[in-house]
Amino acid sequence: MPDYKAPLRDMRFVLNEVLDLDGHYAKLGLEEVNSELLNAFLEEGAKFAENELAPLNRSGDEEGCHFENGVVTTPKGFKEAYAKYVEGGWPAMGGDPEFGGQGLPGSSSIAISEMTGTANWSWSMYPGLSHGAVATIEAHGTDEQKNAYLPKLTSGEWTGTMCLTEPHCGSDLGILKTKAEPQGDGSYAITGTKIFISAGEHDMAENIVHIVLARLPDAPKGTKGISLFIVPKFHTDGNGGVGERNGVTCGSIEHKMGIKASATCVMNFDGATGYLIGPENKGLNCMFTFMNFARLGTAIQGVAHSELGFQGGLAYAKERLAMRSLAGPKNPDGPADPIIVHPDVRRMLLTSKAFAEGGRALVYLCAQLGDQVKLAQDDEERKQADDLMALLTPIAKAFVTEVGLEAANHGVQIYGGHGFIREWGMEQNVRDARISTLYEGTTGIQALDLLGRKVMMTQGQALRNFTKIVHKFCEAHGDNADLKELIEPLAAYNKEWGEMTQAVGMQAMQNPEYVGGAAVDYLMYSGYVTLAYLWARMAAKAQEQIAAGAGDEDFYKAKISTARFYFKRLLPRAAGHKGAIEGGLDCMMELDAEHFAF
Repeated sequence: MPDYKAPLRDMRFVLNEVLDLDGHYAKLGLEEVNSELLNAFLEEGAKFAENELAPLNRSGDEEGCHFENGVVTTPKGFKEAYAKYVEGGWPAMGGDPEFGGQGLPGSSSIAISEMTGTANWSWSMYPGLSHGAVATIEAHGTDEQKNAYLPKLTSGEWTGTMCLTEPHCGSDLGILKTKAEPQGDGSYAITGTKIFISAGEHDMAENIVHIVLARLPDAPKGTKGISLFIVPKFHTDGNGGVGERNGVTCGSIEHKMGIKASATCVMNFDGATGYLIGPENKGLNCMFTFMNFARLGTAIQGVAHSELGFQGGLAYAKERLAMRSLAGPKNPDGPADPIIVHPDVRRMLLTSKAFAEGGRALVYLCAQLGDQVKLAQDDEERKQADDLMALLTPIAKAFVTEVGLEAANHGVQIYGGHGFIREWGMEQNVRDARISTLYEGTTGIQALDLLGRKVMMTQGQALRNFTKIVHKFCEAHGDNADLKELIEPLAAYNKEWGEMTQAVGMQAMQNPEYVGGAAVDYLMYSGYVTLAYLWARMAAKAQEQIAAGAGDEDFYKAKISTARFYFKRLLPRAAGHKGAIEGGLDCMMELDAEHFAF
C-alpha cells in the first residue's frame, strides 16, 4: 500500500493562485477568511489524513464491516479516528455559527474532503453525507427542525444519510413505494425499504438522521408525488440528546466489490416517525439540495482515485528496474533501468497526473461557484454562478469519475503483475473507484441531465454562458506566443462545442431519442474541453509566476509540461467522441431486443 502524501503544493496553487481565493473571499465580504487561514487548515488536514486515515485504508478493506442482529460494527480504528475528527472540529468548518459551526464558506473545506477521501475513501463516506443533510435542513427545515437536528449534525456527533432508491427503483424515483401516513400530532408514519444507503447504520455516532423520500396517501403518481422527511434513528429527548429508538432498522449490509469498510445498508422503515421537510409533493425538489452536494462529493472521489493511482504508480516507477531504455542505458551501474524512463510508463503516469490535477481544478472551481450562489450580495451574480454550477456539476461528477477510474487502472498497469496483488494497494484503488461512476446517478444519467436538461432545455444558453468565458480567456491570451499551442486548439474546440450542440439539437427535433444516443459522448467531449480550459488557465498562471520570479520554478515548469501533454495526448480524444455522436442513432436502435443474442 503506497504512503499517501497530501499534494499540498498543488492544492495551494489551484486555490490561491489560479482561483485567487483571497480575492474571491474579499468580494464576498469575508475578509476574515484568507489563504493564510486556509493554509493552516491544509497543514492540519494533511496530518490527519496521512497519519490517522491512510493507515486504516487497507486494514479496513481487509476486515470490512461486521453485521449482526441489525448492528453494524466498523473496522478496527474507524470509530477512534472519527472521534478525533469530531474533536478537531472538522465537521463544523462550514456550519452555521448559530448551530455551533465555524461559518466558513464551502470552498474552505473542499481540499480537506479530498485529502480524507484519498487517504481512505471508505472512512470518508461516514461523515461525507452529513454535509448534505445539514444543507437540506438549513434550506427547507422549520426552525424547530433546525434547532433539533443541526447542532449535533454540525458538530459531527450525529451523522446524516440520504434514503432515495428502493429495490425496484434504481434511478427512477418516480416509482418509489415508501409510504408516509399522517399522524394526529403532525408527524408521519414512514413505511418502506430503502437500499444502497451509505452509512445507514454504524457505531461511530450516537444518532443517525435519515433524509427520506416517501409518498403521502393521495399523492400524484410519478416524481410529482414525492415528499421529503426527516427520520432519526433515535428520537430527540428535547434537550439536544437522544431519546427512544425509532422504527427504523438495518436489515442487512451489501457485500461489495469495493469500499468494503463503508456500510452500504438496506434500511427498513416500519411505521417509523418522520417529519415533513418542505412542501408536500415537492420532496424531489428539496432533495436536489442534498443531491448536488453528493454529486460534487462524488467528483472528489474521481480526483482521489486519480491522485492515489498517480502517487502509487510514480513511487513504483522510480524504483522498479526492468529492461533498458531504447535510447541507451539510463542506469548503467544497475542490471536494468527504472521503468519511469520508458515512454509508455510515462504516458500512464502523466495521464493520471493530468486527470488528478485537472479534476482538482474543476472540483475546486465548482466549490467556489457554490460560495457565490450562497453568499454573493448581487442577485444577478448569484444567478450566473448557479447557472454555471448547474452546467458543470454533471460534468464534474461523471467525467472526473470516469477518468479517475482510468487513472486507477493505470496504477495497476504500471505495477504489472504486482498491481494485481492486494498488498500493493493498487487493485483496492480500482475496486473502490468503480462505484464512483454509479453513485448519485450513473454516467448515463448525468449525461442526460447535462445534454437534456442543462443544455437543450435552456436552448443552449447554459452552455453559451460557459463557452463565452472560455472565449474571453482565449482572446486575452491570443497574443501570447508561448501559449499558442494551447490557446489555438482550445479556441477551436470551444467553437466546435457550440456547433456540435446545435447539430445535436437539430437531430433531436426530428427524433428525441437522439439525445439519449448522443448524451454520454457529449458529456465526455464536454469534460475534455472543460479540463482543457482549466489546464490552459493553470499553464498561463504558471508562466506568469515564472516571469515574475516567484520562485519554485520547477513546479511551474512541470505544470506547463503537463498542460502540453494534456493538449497533445488527451484532448484529441474529444474528436473521437464527436465522431461517435455523428455516427447517429440508427445503428443503436435497428436491432430488435430479442435478436441481441441467439
